[in-house]
Amino acid sequence: MHPAELYPDDLVFAHEAEAATGVPQTVIRKWASRGKIRRYTGNGQYCGQGHEYKTMYALPEIQPLADRYRATPQRAPKAA
Repeated sequence: MHPAELYPDDLVFAHEAEAATGVPQTVIRKWASRGKIRRYTGNGQYCGQGHEYKTMYALPEIQPLADRYRATPQRAPKAA
């Protein structure tokens, strides 16, 4: 998908993508670092979560991955 094909409402910050898809922000950022989705330069405003100021993501790129996403269960604590 080319950025020119995106509508402005499709670009969201990580915390907004998490709210829309249910996928944690850390997973969304990891997908971007692995090249599965693209990062876009944001509007320069502080989005209110952590250290994210400018990075935005396209929901149409996240949605197909989010549909297949399953949280990895955490390991149970070892018995004493």
